[in-house]
Amino acid sequence: MNLSWEGEEEDARAARRAAEELDELRARRQGEAIALGNEFAEIRVARVETRNGSRLLIESPKSGQWVALCPLELEALTWQNTATFSAMIGNPFGPLVTVEEEG
Repeated sequence: MNLSWEGEEEDARAARRAAEELDELRARRQGEAIALGNEFAEIRVARVETRNGSRLLIESPKSGQWVALCPLELEALTWQNTATFSAMIGNPFGPLVTVEEEG
C-alpha cells in the first residue's frame, strides 16, 4: 500500500526551501523580536536585513506561517479598509486574489 501522494516530493522540497529561507532571515535579525498577542492570535515581528534592504519578518508561532514584507508592502497595508482585513480573516491561509484572477 502506497501512503504517499502525487507531488509529495515536490511539497517536501518546497517545505525545506521555506525553512531554509526562514532560518536565513532569522539569522539576519536586527535587535530583538517583538511579540504581540490577544485571545485570538499571537505574532512575532522583527526587522531583518536582506540583500534587497530591510524587511519586517512577521511570524505566527501557532501556525508556523510567516512573511517578510518590504516597506512598500507594509505601506500598502495602510491603504486598505477594514473590509480587506475582514476578508483576509474570513479566508485563513488562502490568498485574497487567486492566480487565475491575477490575469
